Amino acid sequence: MTIEGGKIVVTGGSRGLGLGIVEALVERKARVTVVGRDAGRLDEVQRRLGVAVVPGDVTDAGLAHNLLRELQPDVVILNAGTTPVMAPLHQQTWESFTSVWETDVKGAFHWVHAALRLPLPRGSRVLIGSSGAAMAGSPLSGGYSAAKRMQWLLAGYASGVATQLDLGIRFQALLPAQIVPDTDLGRAAAEAYARMRGLTLEAFLAGFGAPMPPRLYGERVLAILEDPRYAGGTAFAIKGDGIRPLEAQLP
Repeated sequence: MTIEGGKIVVTGGSRGLGLGIVEALVERKARVTVVGRDAGRLDEVQRRLGVAVVPGDVTDAGLAHNLLRELQPDVVILNAGTTPVMAPLHQQTWESFTSVWETDVKGAFHWVHAALRLPLPRGSRVLIGSSGAAMAGSPLSGGYSAAKRMQWLLAGYASGVATQLDLGIRFQALLPAQIVPDTDLGRAAAEAYARMRGLTLEAFLAGFGAPMPPRLYGERVLAILEDPRYAGGTAFAIKGDGIRPLEAQLP
């Protein structure tokens, strides 16, 4: 697809990896709408980048439905999420263990549901921000890895429905396959796992290879949107050194 002039909605686009995506989109002259809960951060992004902003909770089904119906975007990038409590299982509570399900998964469900039910225009794409933890697990973050796995599965489920109903909408999962210390979540996770393994933070992060700051992640996401090689896949592992299509996880 052509990014320039495209209507693109990014949830959680006022900081971290989401902001990296927004910056890359603005550089390519896309028409971007950023959705988030922090009004102050949204105002700052609007002033700096000239994007449209919508304050709101991404787990609000009405917000998802109404905004997609109004904007009819070409692309929706679901990046919003919470920072999990970093602690081993015996130090978790049920509330901390399930927090990511109540935010990341619930939010993704409502936006995917709205995209299918409206439906979005034929040829549109919905990218769901998952995590490499969906592949390898994450023992210090409660139910985070399972929640991210569910977001990956949602992309497959939604793709199946879109095919059955001949909607012409593509759903794909994005799995950042390394910890990004430039984000609040990534910094907390990197410090926790470095301590657990008895490593310095620098040594732990070096194990991932080339770093992937948010702006580079944004460029990787745009490559998935623009490069025909990534048009048909359901999920992609994204690292500083490149993009790897993942094999389908559903029959």
